[in-house]
Amino acid sequence: MGTPISSQGLNIILPVGISFYTFQTLSYTIDVYKRKLEPTKDFIVFTAFVSFFPQLVAGPIERATNLLPQFYTKRTFDYNKAVDGLKQILWGLFKKIVIADNSAKIANEIFNNSADYSGSTLVLGAIFFTFQIYGDFSGYSDIAIGTSRLFGFNLKQNFAFPYFSRDIAEFWRRWHISLSTWFRDYLYIPLGGSRGGTWMKVRNTFIIFIVSGFWHGANWTFIVWGALNALYFMPLLLLNKNRSNTNIVAQDKYLPSIKEFFQIGFTFSLTVLAWVFFRAENIEHAFNYLNTIFSKSFFTFPQFVGVRDALITLILIFSFIIIEWIGRREQFAISKLGVRWKSPIRYVIYYSIIFAIFWFMGEEQQFIYFQF
Repeated sequence: MGTPISSQGLNIILPVGISFYTFQTLSYTIDVYKRKLEPTKDFIVFTAFVSFFPQLVAGPIERATNLLPQFYTKRTFDYNKAVDGLKQILWGLFKKIVIADNSAKIANEIFNNSADYSGSTLVLGAIFFTFQIYGDFSGYSDIAIGTSRLFGFNLKQNFAFPYFSRDIAEFWRRWHISLSTWFRDYLYIPLGGSRGGTWMKVRNTFIIFIVSGFWHGANWTFIVWGALNALYFMPLLLLNKNRSNTNIVAQDKYLPSIKEFFQIGFTFSLTVLAWVFFRAENIEHAFNYLNTIFSKSFFTFPQFVGVRDALITLILIFSFIIIEWIGRREQFAISKLGVRWKSPIRYVIYYSIIFAIFWFMGEEQQFIYFQF
């Protein structure tokens, strides 16, 4: 994914997950320097903090203030914590194998042969990638957090149902939370945050999103993706509406209001558009992809190899959205499954998830964020 900024580059093999544990170590160093944290005198504990295996290669990016003290706590088996951990691992595997990997097959086919397809098919491809990257990345986070629970550690929530967001500011409070808050605390606030008025907010927002693009890779596609998200922020910043939606959508209701429904749909559409740049091979590919959407038989019924697989995946995604919506108030979607449903129904759902994981477990798809 992405085109290098320079055609001449160094062929350097970097350790897997270097971006994650570099940021994790940086946060420790900065907090110690600013006297927000006492430096640990135990080298083994520090090494364990930096190289904690569940979240080493793809996050969440943990703060020393949360994770370090847990290494000093006596470890005892907690049945409830272990059950929660297993449920979160199960849900993470479902996201990765059933949602992300199935979506990837369709998204890859459409993106790799975008010149051959109609506009409506390309929209479908972008939507499939939107669920691929969510299922892939949040699925890994769930597996990491669940595995940590089995060992008695509590990691921070990294995704909070971001596709139910009502504006782009809410989306970024819910997407890759550990990275978003890292940039907020160690870049946005030191640059002045919002203290200098509207211009300062606009400037600092652009800076953190451009840096976020670079964090994903020195590729123009990632830079444009970051800049586009910064542009999405502008109306909210100028109107001082970037903190409007801090509560859970439809908090005390089963369904969103008509206003919330359209807000969610609009925000989702913006993120789908931005993901096109993230997924495209290069800038030319991204713009050609978008140009085709608006100029080539948009209203033609989507036709491509694997229509049957696409329909099955759409049904899976729709079911996934329903489960996520029901569990949107929790740390992860099936967290309170044992409380909400009676035992027979609960175990039918559990075994259905397990069956789906084994049924769709096929060709291995690497986690997307392993490359960062």
